[in-house]
Amino acid sequence: MTTIFFEGVLLGLTLATFFGFGPAFFSLVQTSIHRGFWPAVLLALGIFINDLLMVVLCLMGAVQIVTEPSNYLWFGIASGIILIIFGLVTYSRKVITEGNENPELPVEISGPRWFTYMAKGFFMNIINPFVWVFWIGVVVGISARFGGNEEDLTYFFAGTLITVLISDIGKAYASFSIKRFLNQKVIGMFNKTAGIGLIGFGLFLIVKVIWEYFT
Repeated sequence: MTTIFFEGVLLGLTLATFFGFGPAFFSLVQTSIHRGFWPAVLLALGIFINDLLMVVLCLMGAVQIVTEPSNYLWFGIASGIILIIFGLVTYSRKVITEGNENPELPVEISGPRWFTYMAKGFFMNIINPFVWVFWIGVVVGISARFGGNEEDLTYFFAGTLITVLISDIGKAYASFSIKRFLNQKVIGMFNKTAGIGLIGFGLFLIVKVIWEYFT
């Protein structure tokens, strides 16, 4: 079982390294810098719960509604619009320094309650059809690899999801750690970059699902 667990860890490392820089990454880093480390951890937990739910649903075979072509189209468009909204809000967000003894350092801004951060991380992925399709492909392939053995699959995906969660927390901590070296101008530039990234992902998602639907 240990070998199977570490096979899952290897997949998790692959995901975190090569596929861990999408919309969730931008939101994670931006939240860590702008709101603090623990809000970013809550966001990462929301993403983790979402991934866990997707894996469970895929294993149960309860994802046909998402992969049906017309539903896939509307899920993609809705996801793209929401990402664009997140991006516009992030791009236009101001860094408030009033009341800070050192105006060059950004202050912590009081924000939403803890469940809001978790909900944001959760829904950022769950409405994205590409995430569903990705997990469906992974689950189908891994299920074939282990012949549908539930215990082996549990160990494997435990390794995968825990590794991704630790990676996300590490990204949040790294972003928070360098915050002290960033002044108001740099924070503002990062917000704009993150916002543009989210908007770009949203537009790409809309165009891609429309293209795939009509071709």
